[in-house]
Amino acid sequence: MLYYLFEYLEKQFQLTGASVFQFITFRAALAIIMSLLFSTIFGKRIIRLLQKMQVGESVRDLGLEGQVEKAGTPTMGGLIIIFSTLIPVLLLAKLENIYVIMLIVTTIWMGLVGFTDDYIKVFKKDKGGLSGKFKVLGQVGLGIFVGSIMYFHPGVTIKTEKINPVNSTELITQNSVKEFNPEEQSLKTTIPFVKDNEFDYTSIVTLFGEDYAKYAWLVFIPIVIFIVTAVSNGANLTDGIDGLAAGSSAIIVFTLAIFAFISGNIVFSDYLNVMFIPRLGELVVFIAAFVGALIGFLWYNTYPAQVFMGDTGSLTIGGIIAVIAIAVRKELLIPLLCGIFFAESLSVILQVSWFKYTKKKYGEGRRIFKMSPLHHHYQKGGYHESKIVTRFWIVGIFLAILTIVTLKLR
Repeated sequence: MLYYLFEYLEKQFQLTGASVFQFITFRAALAIIMSLLFSTIFGKRIIRLLQKMQVGESVRDLGLEGQVEKAGTPTMGGLIIIFSTLIPVLLLAKLENIYVIMLIVTTIWMGLVGFTDDYIKVFKKDKGGLSGKFKVLGQVGLGIFVGSIMYFHPGVTIKTEKINPVNSTELITQNSVKEFNPEEQSLKTTIPFVKDNEFDYTSIVTLFGEDYAKYAWLVFIPIVIFIVTAVSNGANLTDGIDGLAAGSSAIIVFTLAIFAFISGNIVFSDYLNVMFIPRLGELVVFIAAFVGALIGFLWYNTYPAQVFMGDTGSLTIGGIIAVIAIAVRKELLIPLLCGIFFAESLSVILQVSWFKYTKKKYGEGRRIFKMSPLHHHYQKGGYHESKIVTRFWIVGIFLAILTIVTLKLR
């Protein structure tokens, strides 16, 4: 809204300094400051409100150090993240931008799914929360929405043909972009560590004939559904000890901001030889607000946590990360960039699968880890959760750097 206000003031009254709101970098910086201030200042009030409403976490005793003391800690703290993200976005972003719209819908959609789950746990006293099939239904619904937008919406385009302008001034003008590099709707994405690193999902169906290209959405949308479901569940599993999910997510999202800025900028995308995605740069404003919200939430979520994000936060975080990666066309980098989420999910899959297999074969279930998800394995091993979180963050930073390196390492 502020963007449109200052745009109007500049056009009508030539207000000095109003043009600064035209720059994505300025609005992104302002977004992260606003979200940080909102999450830290108003976050305390939200926590007090949750305490007043007795929205406390019911903790099942798993024999972990300090676990019992956490019972009664306010949950649903994901509301802090959601509000701290959406308010700066509504004030500073171009709200007609399809990528911004898609992320706003994602935030509200997954926030409602997570909130419903937490509400049932807290107020209905049902520890199981929202039924798993309804959670999956919510994730599938979001996947269908995002996949349909990415495939059908005319504003979702790419430009892969490189520009050879006469001079640097011509490079940054809209006319030269349209003349030398026309937009096209495409299902192309990026394959990491490969020289010619673009893969078109349409090629999967054209194996049966070129006439099948129009049915590419039948392949693409299920892939999007899988990615959204996997990442949101991965974030949910990671949210087990103070600060782990929020800190790991902040590292991931900041990395995606770099990719969004590069892919949405004609100069940098051309220099680094990556696909240019028109209008994607506006996504940086949303991501900046999201990063600020996550860091601000950590103010109250680091050990010992004053509030838990609950499924309201974890499912929302995972959904947003998945959709950003898909929009930036870097979804194939998720296993690397979201390595923490991947390891946590894999540990649960391996543990459950091995337990069932050995119980069927030997009559008693055996375990690979002392406990899953993976962070609980280290807790059982005697590590303090602060040390576990810090080391997981370090691994997350390493994976983020390696992911950024893929821009040139092919």
